[in-house]
Amino acid sequence: MSSMIGIDLGTTNSCVAVLEGEKPVIIPNAEGNRTTPSVVAFTKTGERLIGDLAKRQAVTNAKGTVSSIKREMGTDSRLELGGRRRTPQEISAMILQKLKSDAEAYLGQPVTDAVITVPAYFNDAQRQATKDAGRIAGLNVRRIINEPTAAALAYGLDHGESQKIMVYDLGGGTFDVSIIEIGEGVIEVLSTCGDNHLGGDDFDQRLTNYLVSEFKQQTKYNAAKDPAALQRIREAAEKAKKELSTATSTVVNLPFLAQARSGPLHMDITVTRTQFERLTRDLVERTTMPVQTALNDAGISVSQLGKVLLVGGSTRIPAVQEHVRSLVGMMPCKGLNPDECVALGAAVQGGTLGGAMTASSDRREILLLDVTPLSLSIETVGGVATRLISRNSTLPVRYSQIFTTAANFQANVEIHVLQGERPMARDNKSIGKFKLTGIKRAPRGVPQIEVTFDLDANGILKVSARDLGTGRAQEIVISSNSNLSEEEIRDAIRDAEEYAQTDSRRKAAMEARNEAEMLAVRVKEALRVCDRELERQDRNQIKNDLANLERQLHKYRPEKTEPDAAPELQSATRQLKNSAAVLMQLYESRQREP
Repeated sequence: MSSMIGIDLGTTNSCVAVLEGEKPVIIPNAEGNRTTPSVVAFTKTGERLIGDLAKRQAVTNAKGTVSSIKREMGTDSRLELGGRRRTPQEISAMILQKLKSDAEAYLGQPVTDAVITVPAYFNDAQRQATKDAGRIAGLNVRRIINEPTAAALAYGLDHGESQKIMVYDLGGGTFDVSIIEIGEGVIEVLSTCGDNHLGGDDFDQRLTNYLVSEFKQQTKYNAAKDPAALQRIREAAEKAKKELSTATSTVVNLPFLAQARSGPLHMDITVTRTQFERLTRDLVERTTMPVQTALNDAGISVSQLGKVLLVGGSTRIPAVQEHVRSLVGMMPCKGLNPDECVALGAAVQGGTLGGAMTASSDRREILLLDVTPLSLSIETVGGVATRLISRNSTLPVRYSQIFTTAANFQANVEIHVLQGERPMARDNKSIGKFKLTGIKRAPRGVPQIEVTFDLDANGILKVSARDLGTGRAQEIVISSNSNLSEEEIRDAIRDAEEYAQTDSRRKAAMEARNEAEMLAVRVKEALRVCDRELERQDRNQIKNDLANLERQLHKYRPEKTEPDAAPELQSATRQLKNSAAVLMQLYESRQREP
């Protein structure tokens, strides 16, 4: 039986592991290293290079080399590479092909199945793009799991009594924090939060900018405009960052970096750990809010944490470790290799899915309960984002809700799928649209349309809509051309917190308008049917109250509704409800008559 591999497809480096004798082991690449740089290059002769070979030639072939492609996953960007424009999925697939080939050489047999990890804060489009990359690489992606969850799997269940742990995952391009409860045979994710555009690359860039600036001051030469020189400085910055994790200072020495009229220019700059920490202090501070949000969403305090696991190479930075300690009041655990534990956990999950565990194995019966990072909604009348699945819901999850039409004799409806935490559709990110056609013609409010959100174990969303009257149905799988940008994801929850009061008033105003519109329609229809059964005084009062409500509705158009509109609308609605109570009872009894 073919082995199922676990892959950590990283921004800076990738890693592959497999289960051997019920124990996960790292598979070394063809060059003998335990991790593979996530770098792809095409030479001038058309040769494709991946991993270490691609990284080595990046200085002399900067334009033909691509790194950190993971940050582009789920977008519609195209990169010129190897003579044609390529999608992020295609480039990622090349890295996966390299990992697959190394695994096959190590195992001595073909590999077809894999578990691939993604940042916990990856959206639906990014997850689908990762799955597509696996398919392009010839892999059957059995499961997409979150990187912090994979780290928890690597940490395992054999650490004494049940406990809640925090996984602080600062990788090359993304940051995630997850609160995870480990119990008897269960690993349950309680909450997750993060930043899809924060990682080691950003620390490297700060140091690169500093070196470029210092070099310009010393020599008057702008290395930022010299691709080859800039690539050498980037590599030196990454190396210096790593050295400063163990040393208090390091020297960046790049002979013959550039050529000026006066002769060759050499870089010789000393960087201290203090300087590096000053340059990157705000990056470290940016991890504070996601940590606090994850704890709040899980409903626990730092005193209830039994352990903090550090994942991702960037957690080796002393300032990061000290920041974590100050946030949670304990020293983080360093028992896991931050570069390898995610791939090891993916291999454990692969072994569980592939049946590689024996009946006596402690890991055979692990129940893995992951969560979705952001809320999912559809747009309803007035631009309200009606939430169907809340963030941090346990996967897989399926939820249905009945909606109706907003206009008379409406033959089709557009289902607009949103992702984010704001109550109004315009403040969230659109991730997909489709139309349900052939709805039976009827007055508004009569048709019943069932909308179902189906979020699978991979965190990939399928949305379907069905007209219960005709049985007609339509569905969409959210794909990579409909996605959240990294910045918008990062801002979604923060915006919701900052503007919570304004959002609440605006949503109340829109809901008040929707309720008022439906009431006006029902009262008009009831008057038409039961007009003669009312006393003149009652009939006149209802008509006056109806006219007042319609004036309020005319005053507050859907596209111009202000937060302060709700009280006036609600007052007019209550007045009409009270005066029309007898009328509506008469109408409803008439409707029940055979």
